[in-house]
Amino acid sequence: MRSQNAVPADTADAKAAKAEAKKRRGAARADDRAESRRRRLRGRRGRSTGTGGSSSAPDAASEQGAAAEGASSTGLAGLRDRAVELWLRRIHPVLDVVSPIGWAVVGAAAACWLVGLLLHVTELNVIAFALTVPLVIAALFVLGKASYRVTLDLQTHRVVVGTRAVGRVEVANPTQRPILPSRIELAVGSATAQFMVPRLAADAEHEELFAVPTKRRAVLVVGPVRSVRDDPLSLMRRQVTWAKEQELFVHPRTVRLDEAASGFLRDLEGTPSSDLSSSDIAFHALRDYAPGDDRRHVHWRTTARTGKLMVRQFEETRRSHVVVALDNLAEHYASADEFELAVSTAASISGQTFLEEKELTPFTLDQRQSTRTMRQMMDDYTVVEQLKERISFHELGQKATDLAPHASAVMMVVGSHTTARELNSAANQLPIGVMAVAIRCVDDAEVTRSAIGGLDVVTLGSLDTLARALRAVGR
Repeated sequence: MRSQNAVPADTADAKAAKAEAKKRRGAARADDRAESRRRRLRGRRGRSTGTGGSSSAPDAASEQGAAAEGASSTGLAGLRDRAVELWLRRIHPVLDVVSPIGWAVVGAAAACWLVGLLLHVTELNVIAFALTVPLVIAALFVLGKASYRVTLDLQTHRVVVGTRAVGRVEVANPTQRPILPSRIELAVGSATAQFMVPRLAADAEHEELFAVPTKRRAVLVVGPVRSVRDDPLSLMRRQVTWAKEQELFVHPRTVRLDEAASGFLRDLEGTPSSDLSSSDIAFHALRDYAPGDDRRHVHWRTTARTGKLMVRQFEETRRSHVVVALDNLAEHYASADEFELAVSTAASISGQTFLEEKELTPFTLDQRQSTRTMRQMMDDYTVVEQLKERISFHELGQKATDLAPHASAVMMVVGSHTTARELNSAANQLPIGVMAVAIRCVDDAEVTRSAIGGLDVVTLGSLDTLARALRAVGR
């Protein structure tokens, strides 16, 4: 057993994968047609055996004519289905082994044989023989059937941008006879990693370790694992799929925000509302005692001065509710890296809010991120894409109001091309009294703070400066 790092190379065999999928769909359609034909035959046999002897002569004649017509159509349909099934299961897999180069050589060899033998041209016969020899040798390379047991195992299905995803491919020989060497291909996204499997004795195993570099946020498809046998001239190629594909989520990079950075989200007394309550922590005023009031809230100093019972009245407070609105309009970002910075910023704020167990509503213009678990939320941020169409930016603020009308803070994460007028139009859609902050993501910019009306605008150029930018908002 040996192991080595298999780095994805640009040798993807997309055509072979499409042909394999097309072959499977064709086989499934053939099975469906065969099953439908069997059901029709069983139905006709049941109707023919269920006829009684008291039917009239014209009815019997019509039934016999219909049965003959049905048998004729069934025979034609059955012949067609059998021909299709024969093509898909027997002929097409054999012909699919020959590559386009191989078919060109086969055509040239056949033409040379035909013309050389008919016209007795020795030179053409020699050329035909020279073309036939490599075809025969290529057929010997792909003959035989390997019976592998292949296991594709990813150490984790979720990683962060910049970290490697490690996995292994284990190839075992479950038979009692040795298997000749072959090449294994592992598809990773649009690339393919290749490694050689040596000759395996009975019950022997071979293991290969691989690492997937994750430079950008994405959902990578790792797999399938295919064994490939071909000749040196690539005239014929035979591949068998052994392990299905698996998904690898590459989450956006995030940073933890300390208490000082997230202090603007903290409200020890909650968010005051206009609703009055007889018991809370936000003091509002004093009022006369009413039957049923809790005597613990009696203000004895005022009672002694006025000579009548006075109780404290409180404002009802609500729990902090944070909205993280990510602008994903492509026209608002100068580059792909700038958009990735915006996604990481929104994911970092959402993650910090989730860990602090506050109410959270994260969304983009076209979707809303799940807040059931941290993993599901980061999975949703992984698949966020830029929108190419033109949408009025004030809809971002309107959507925040619709989703969270009682929000206490709204964080709008935008790009460098978002104008002050657009930010102001979105802020005007927010509920009155909400704390509104816009975070402009600009490549390599210094942390600055400004204001547009009642909207705080913070500019940052790196994810590492997010904590300092939020501390500036908290002042």
